[in-house]
Amino acid sequence: AREAVERRLAACVQIVGPVTSIYRWQGQVETAQEWQLWMKTRQELYCQLEQLIRQTHSYQTPEILSVPILSGLEAYLKWLDQSVAAEVPPP
Repeated sequence: AREAVERRLAACVQIVGPVTSIYRWQGQVETAQEWQLWMKTRQELYCQLEQLIRQTHSYQTPEILSVPILSGLEAYLKWLDQSVAAEVPPP
């Protein structure tokens, strides 16, 4: 999470958990304690962020989903854009 923000691939990461997940894996029903990370980013950074997650995640097949932002508070969306920008704009 911290590396994604430090590398400006995510503006913010929210860590939620633990949550209990019940799922089928390799023919068996499994139960596990997991943590969900909500990473806020821009669409053009998705591939780089996915690559970072895949490189650092302990699961062979982690849950990585993209949810489009259809609308939002203008000030928040501006902050998100500035937070993942290659260069920080002046205040």
